[in-house]
Amino acid sequence: MDIQLSKNDKRFIPIIFSLSVIIPLAVLALMLMPENWRIETGIENHIFPLFHAVINGTTAVLLVLGLVFVKNKKIALHRASMVTALLLSSVFLVSYVISKLSHAPIPFGGEGFIRPIYFFVLISHILLSVAVLPLALLSVYRAFTQEYEKHKKLVRFTFPIWLYVAVTGVLVYLFMAPYYV
Repeated sequence: MDIQLSKNDKRFIPIIFSLSVIIPLAVLALMLMPENWRIETGIENHIFPLFHAVINGTTAVLLVLGLVFVKNKKIALHRASMVTALLLSSVFLVSYVISKLSHAPIPFGGEGFIRPIYFFVLISHILLSVAVLPLALLSVYRAFTQEYEKHKKLVRFTFPIWLYVAVTGVLVYLFMAPYYV
C-alpha cells in the first residue's frame, strides 16, 4: 500500500478546512433535527451505538498498533494501520449520521456521582472529535505527500487526541448501554 499524493496545498487544505467545518455543523443539525423529519431505517436503536463502540474500539487498537509499528520502523504496517483507522472513522461518521437521521438522541439516565463523570467524558469526547477531524486529515495528507517532518509535528497532537476520542467513544457507549434497550 504505497499511496502518494503530489503536494498541492492550494487544493487540499481548503478541502480539509471545508470538511472540518461542514461535518461538525451537519452533525449538530442532525442532533437538533425535529422528530418528524427522521427517516425509518428498520434498524433497532441499540444496534448503532454498539456498532459505533466496536468501530471506536477497533480504531483505538489500530492507532496504538500504528504507533508501535512506526516506533519499530515498520512503515508499511504503520501506514496500513493508520489508513484503516481513518477508513473506520469514516465508516463511523457515515453510520453516525444515519443513526441520527433515523433515531432521536437518548438521554442519559444516570444519577449521583456518575452523572458529572459521564458529561465530562461526553463533552470532552465531542469537542475533541471536532478538533481531531482536521488534524487527522492534515496528518494523513502530510504523510501521503511525503512531508514527514510536518507529519511528525502534527501527529504529536493528532495521535493523543484521536486515541482519546476513540477510547471515550467506547466509554460513552458503556455509560449509555443500559438506556439503549
